Amino acid sequence: MPATVVGVRQVTDKEKLFTISLDNGKNIKHRPCQFVIVSISGVGEAPISISSPPTDSGKVIELCVRSVGNLTGAMHRLSVNDKIGIRGPFGNGFPIEKIEGRDILIVAGGLGLAPLRSLIKYVNNERKRYRRFILLIGARRPADILFKEEVTKWDEDPGIETHIIVDAAEPPWNKNVGVITGLFKYIDIDPLKTVAAIVGPPVMYRFVIRELLAKGIFEGNIFLDLERRMRCGLGKCGHCQINGIYLCQNGPVLSYLEAKKLQEAL
Repeated sequence: MPATVVGVRQVTDKEKLFTISLDNGKNIKHRPCQFVIVSISGVGEAPISISSPPTDSGKVIELCVRSVGNLTGAMHRLSVNDKIGIRGPFGNGFPIEKIEGRDILIVAGGLGLAPLRSLIKYVNNERKRYRRFILLIGARRPADILFKEEVTKWDEDPGIETHIIVDAAEPPWNKNVGVITGLFKYIDIDPLKTVAAIVGPPVMYRFVIRELLAKGIFEGNIFLDLERRMRCGLGKCGHCQINGIYLCQNGPVLSYLEAKKLQEAL
C-alpha cells in the first residue's frame, strides 16, 4: 500500500516517531504488537512494529524507528510528504481477548516500549474492560526513555501503577537505578488474575520470566514478543523459523508455555 509520511518527531537521540497515512484511506485494522513491512524505493524493506493503538484511527499509524541499518537509516532521512510502501499488518499480535476483566502487567525494556506502546494505549483507552494496570519500564539512561511525556503522564495517572528504572543515573534523575528486575519488589500481584506482557532485549527475558514465575503467574499467561527475528512477514524467507515454526505467522507473540519449547528463542 502506498503511504505518506505526515509527521516526524525525534523522541530520543537515536529514535524517531513517524506518523504514516495510508494513501488508499483504508483502516489497517491492526492488533497491539503487530508489525508492518516498510519499503523505500531503491533501498529495500524491513519489519517495523506499530506503536499506535488500534483504537486510534487505523488510517494513520505510528512507527518508532531506531537507525540501525540501511532501511532504518533511510527512514531517518525522510521528511513530511515523502512516500513509502506499507505491507501488513503481520503477526498474531497480543491476545487482547485473554486479558479482559483481568490484571495486566507490562514489562518494557529499552526499545521494547515501542511495540508495547500500542498495547499500553489500547488498555488505557479501554480501562473499564480491565482490572489493575501495572507498568514496569527500564532504560539504559534517563535520556534513552522513549515517549518521555507519555511516560510521565502514565506515572502520574492513579489508574496505572507505573515504576521506572534506569541502568545508569544522570542528574537530575532521582528515581530507581538498576536492572528492570529490581522493580518487582515494589509490586504485589494476584497470580491467578494476572496476565503479563514482556518486550525488551533478549538478555532481559529469562530474568524477567524468572521473577514472574516466582510471583506465581502461570506460564500460559506470560507473553513474549519475539519480533527481532522478523524479516519478510510471509513465512517465505525462513529467517524467523525455529524448529519448524514461522514466528511471523505463528507469532511473534507467544506465551512462555509455547516459547520455552523453542530454546533458540530464549
